[in-house]
Amino acid sequence: MLNSQVIQILSAEELRRTVNRLASQIVESSADLSNLVLLGIRTRGVPLSLLLAKQIQALENVKVPLGSIDITFYRDDLDKVGLRTPGKTDIPVDINGKIVVLVDDVIYSGRTIGAALSAANDYGRPQVIRLAVLVDRGHRELPIHADFVGKVLPTAKEEQVKVFLQDPDGRDAVELIKKSK
Repeated sequence: MLNSQVIQILSAEELRRTVNRLASQIVESSADLSNLVLLGIRTRGVPLSLLLAKQIQALENVKVPLGSIDITFYRDDLDKVGLRTPGKTDIPVDINGKIVVLVDDVIYSGRTIGAALSAANDYGRPQVIRLAVLVDRGHRELPIHADFVGKVLPTAKEEQVKVFLQDPDGRDAVELIKKSK
């Protein structure tokens, strides 16, 4: 019989501070905020990108264009993750020549990000594409790294990292789930 042990990695307050730091790093690395576009990767990257956009607006009084990108048709691992109903891609501005920051909650193998890069390139040719993630748990299968990382969390492959955000989950937290016998 399998049991799970849940370990809190980030509390609501720690998650808030981490998002604030990520937003500051994005601002510092972007010479021209009028060229910045945030694209949240469905599903948890979308509400996370909204939090980053709100914090950037609070810091710099600049409203950053915000969109979402669905990678379902770009995945190379549908046989492993199962069939999914595609979500909507919504890119509200022309991304040609822009600084695009892809936003996701957790980076693991890098396959989601590889698919997101392919999807983004179908919508234009940005000046640069960067990656912001809340948690980097290691175990890359592709040569992809995040430019902005909230928390590096070495994990075992059988462990799971769960990100909870107020919208849609009703709470803010990051938890590590360890399976035990």
